[in-house]
Amino acid sequence: MTPAALEALADQQLAGGVLTRDQAAAVLTTPDAVLLHLVAAAGRLRRAHFGAGVKLNYLVNLKSGLCPEDCAYCSQRVGSEAGVLTYSWLAPQEAVRQAGAGLRGGATRVCLVASGRGPTDRDVERVAQVVGTLRAEHPDVEVCACLGLLREGQAERLRGAGVDAYNHNLNTSRDRYPQVCSTHGYDDRVETVQRTRAAGLSACSGLIVGMGESDDDLIDALFALRDLGGDSIPVNFLMSFDGTPLEGTHLLSPGRCLRVLALARLACPAVELRMAAGREAHLRGMQPLALHLANSLFLGDYLTGEGQAARADLEMIADAGFRVLAPPGPAGAEVAGPAAEVAVPAVRRRGAGTTAAPNA
Repeated sequence: MTPAALEALADQQLAGGVLTRDQAAAVLTTPDAVLLHLVAAAGRLRRAHFGAGVKLNYLVNLKSGLCPEDCAYCSQRVGSEAGVLTYSWLAPQEAVRQAGAGLRGGATRVCLVASGRGPTDRDVERVAQVVGTLRAEHPDVEVCACLGLLREGQAERLRGAGVDAYNHNLNTSRDRYPQVCSTHGYDDRVETVQRTRAAGLSACSGLIVGMGESDDDLIDALFALRDLGGDSIPVNFLMSFDGTPLEGTHLLSPGRCLRVLALARLACPAVELRMAAGREAHLRGMQPLALHLANSLFLGDYLTGEGQAARADLEMIADAGFRVLAPPGPAGAEVAGPAAEVAVPAVRRRGAGTTAAPNA
């Protein structure tokens, strides 16, 4: 697509248009020479709907490892040899202590996650206890739960316990899903998202890119998410842990990641778009540029993998000209990030004039 065509596409979407499949395919194949024009065009939608605000989310892994499902991308899957932490349910006070670190760092949403196919009714009660304890100390916190496939009535119980949102990702397209998981199906995931919305919870559902999917798979997945009508879309970039079926899979470039985020923004202009797991490894130095597309990110570490330092995230946001949404504050309120530490220049002690190897 030419720069003029990209601007016209942004105009179309700002006017309430619906992205077509041909337009989506053109976005994913945008030449490198106009990649920055794509980011600028899609960034107009991000600014129109979210201004300069960035929402920070913080993950607390309530129960780690030992999952009976065989999702190929997951380090907690049955048979995983990834060596991740395994533990049973955190006590409510410990879960709140962990959440407090993220809240002090500027997060406004806490995501409470537990591995497994789906929660038992006892598990729902455990989460309710955590939410109650969390709200007693942080009454304005936004709470998202991610517990797997929900059975009838469980979404309503979570909402009654004070949960605001529920995350359950589609991950990939319907056609590709059997290649990713065999212990449950794509329709099971769609049903959980629908139950979430029917119960009045904010639906959070996204995808994982970098698993070998085609452009058509990506378009199918994003259009399915658009049609489900969720409020937020996390875009995860595959973290290919050793000891999982997808170990050694490295198919993404920073440019590809930016194109995917731009497509998500153009397809779903007013939806909270989150840079999620794997952004550090795959976007690398392009993370600040991606903030012109995504208005949300996870602060700090992920479920089983480490993220970049939280302070580095906050400095990146501020340096890129964006502002963290205030905790709690009204919608749209913003606060400044920390002042970046000015690096003191180091005197060269290597290369010419020394016996040490040069920095090359």
